[in-house]
Amino acid sequence: MSLPPTEKRPGEVALSFDPARTADDARLRFIGRLRSPWSRGHCPKNLREAREVGGTFRIEIDESFRPGLAGLAVGQPVILLYWTGSSRRDLIVQSPAHRDGPTGVFALRSPARPNPIAVGVVRILAIDPVTGVLTVDALDAFDGTPLLDIKPWLTSVDVPPAQG
Repeated sequence: MSLPPTEKRPGEVALSFDPARTADDARLRFIGRLRSPWSRGHCPKNLREAREVGGTFRIEIDESFRPGLAGLAVGQPVILLYWTGSSRRDLIVQSPAHRDGPTGVFALRSPARPNPIAVGVVRILAIDPVTGVLTVDALDAFDGTPLLDIKPWLTSVDVPPAQG
């Protein structure tokens, strides 16, 4: 359940400023949109839950960016960076229901953060480079969420070394 935009749970701390109103312009450009069955009040908390529920999940790439799909392959895992811009940006400490107490935003995957950039690792199920549509195994974002970037997930780079 989402709280109204200015309410806080016990233990939560808000910044003294709103990053959305005082931020420098990073000059980001959305490259497409995520398509999912999800909407406000009806969205899984994470990709694991989205995979369990199932559905049709697509990424629609804007025409100018479609040449960037060259080299991607069905079965490949990719990292998605997407913009959860309707989320709160002022909470720096949150009290999520799944935690025992207040937790700093940088220790959470919550969409409420100073820069509402979400990350997800999904597997490509189909690619249509002409229409710019990728079908993926899951998405945990509202339908129409803007996509910032796609990066290949590389075992040789993205798996941290074992602790020794």
